[in-house]
Amino acid sequence: MVEQVMQLVRDVAAHEVMPRFLRVGKTRKDDGSLFTEADLACQQALSERLPAILPHPVLGEEMTREEQDALWDGNRNGLWVVDPIDGTTNFLNGLPYFAISVAWMVNGVSQLGVIYNPVSDEMFYARRGHGAWLNQQRLPLKTTRNSMGDAIAAVEVKYLRSGKLASRMSSVAPFGSQRSMGSSTLDWCFLAAGRYDLYLHGGQRLWDYAAGAVILEEAGGRVASLNTDDYWTDTVWKRSVIAAIDPELYAQWHRWVRANQ
Repeated sequence: MVEQVMQLVRDVAAHEVMPRFLRVGKTRKDDGSLFTEADLACQQALSERLPAILPHPVLGEEMTREEQDALWDGNRNGLWVVDPIDGTTNFLNGLPYFAISVAWMVNGVSQLGVIYNPVSDEMFYARRGHGAWLNQQRLPLKTTRNSMGDAIAAVEVKYLRSGKLASRMSSVAPFGSQRSMGSSTLDWCFLAAGRYDLYLHGGQRLWDYAAGAVILEEAGGRVASLNTDDYWTDTVWKRSVIAAIDPELYAQWHRWVRANQ
């Protein structure tokens, strides 16, 4: 099944996304976020074809909140969740850091995740209980661990509710270097690959974390939210992230974030 999803995502990227790269205009949704013709075309193609792999409905980012709520509430036994282009601002400006993301969820927990960057041709994927992979190579890509002082952290402070945590992050953060590149789904993948060591995000939408979180967990990473250590039980529509690929670094990172909230 994972192979079928990957082939579908590659095909949709080739026919609906990349032909529109740097060739479409932008539109703003009511919440101020951007979307394009490419987002809509990609979501439509995935919505039409994913149920042929598993006969469950598709929840996409480019739906109304009412449609999303109805799909989430009515399909606990199986639901596809897609982000047609995560990193639309990057896509519009020619920055090669965006991805198509597909997850399959059962009872609110992701069982399968596929995330594809069509510019780099990097396909990240996992199925629960079967490990995580990048283009046939097992994740993480490296086994050596950075110390906390040398760690690279992907941090998005924009959505942090605690002014204290945001302030401490900018003044006394314990890691060595910080990144924020504009695509949450790829941030999860880079963490799973060991390209990043730590991750902190103040609040992601369902389609931002659905595929990435299972990829990280299957790579051996650890994850909690700012509200609870039971990550999959937290708020669905705006879920925060505390994560690391290495268990020892995770324990240190988790303690620091909790102490500075």
